Amino acid sequence: MDPSAARVELAESFLAEAVFRSRERQAVGVELRRSGSPGAGNCGLGEKAALELDLSARGRELARKLWPAGLAGERLESLKAAVAEWIVEQDALDRKRNHFIRDFRLKHGFDRTAYGAEQSRTFEEGLARVNAEETGRRREVAQRIAG
Repeated sequence: MDPSAARVELAESFLAEAVFRSRERQAVGVELRRSGSPGAGNCGLGEKAALELDLSARGRELARKLWPAGLAGERLESLKAAVAEWIVEQDALDRKRNHFIRDFRLKHGFDRTAYGAEQSRTFEEGLARVNAEETGRRREVAQRIAG
């Protein structure tokens, strides 16, 4: 059964909300580590994803729309596992993007206005590749949880 486009969009929003919620926890952890350990978490994301499966108000609203009858048992556990896996994967994709930007800037400089046409094109294409990978994977996970 192929889930409708509207359900997939809701599921994508649900996944994004789960990531935002986890990032809140991650941000607190990064700041605590930085205060006690200079140099920790330099890419802005900390050392690893913070799994936070306690939904925000927006997350609960999206879940009610996606699963109006609710979920329990194996279906609920399967959803939790899929969301946890996505949070970790999203974290890795964000790191990939951040590391691409860092490496490009170290090689070509931080001032994008000074990039030539070829450098600008290479920079934009590199970002587009990471963004397309993220979008595609989020859509796949959303289709799985919406189905």
